[in-house]
Amino acid sequence: MTDVIDKVANALYFSSCLKFGRFKIKSGAISPYYIDLARLLSEPKQLSVITDIASDSIRRIMVTDRIDKLASIELKGALIVPSIAVKLDLPCVIVRKEEKAYGVTGRIAGADVASGDNILFFDDVISEGISKVEGIKPLQELGGNVKHLLVVVNREQGGKENLEKLGYRLHALAKVSELVNSLYQNKHISKAQADEVLGFLKKFQSS
Repeated sequence: MTDVIDKVANALYFSSCLKFGRFKIKSGAISPYYIDLARLLSEPKQLSVITDIASDSIRRIMVTDRIDKLASIELKGALIVPSIAVKLDLPCVIVRKEEKAYGVTGRIAGADVASGDNILFFDDVISEGISKVEGIKPLQELGGNVKHLLVVVNREQGGKENLEKLGYRLHALAKVSELVNSLYQNKHISKAQADEVLGFLKKFQSS
């Protein structure tokens, strides 16, 4: 497992997906780190590392549970999920954030969703999990079954616990704390940087 964490950490760090500093996040709070997985598109080798690890994770799920299709919501997850789908030879579905009013209307793009489809939902990160529920809803309305969700990074802000209370199973390639510890141990970031992120995460663990 440590080897996988190191690979994920290095891929995100060397592609500049994982940045350290001061960043205003959606809630308005100031975070000492920021994750932008769209940056993987600038580094094909690092993108391949992440998609290989994600594919392996889904294969393990498929040992016990049938997965018919992969899905994600625009934008970040939708940029990456097709590369994973190709490795697994599975159709993929993109959920639009808003309904398209012209051409092929609705919120679904890519593969059709059929009643009874077992769909694994993929996304870049999870914070509180609210956007995941919103992304899954259109799939369920079309008769899709969503049990498993896979994210690249669990930001450890309660999202995993929130989703599991609703009956979903959340899988993550890595937690933020694991990435930070790996980068520190491999001398990519300073102890001060690591401690600042770990201190920031404790605010959510105590809330």
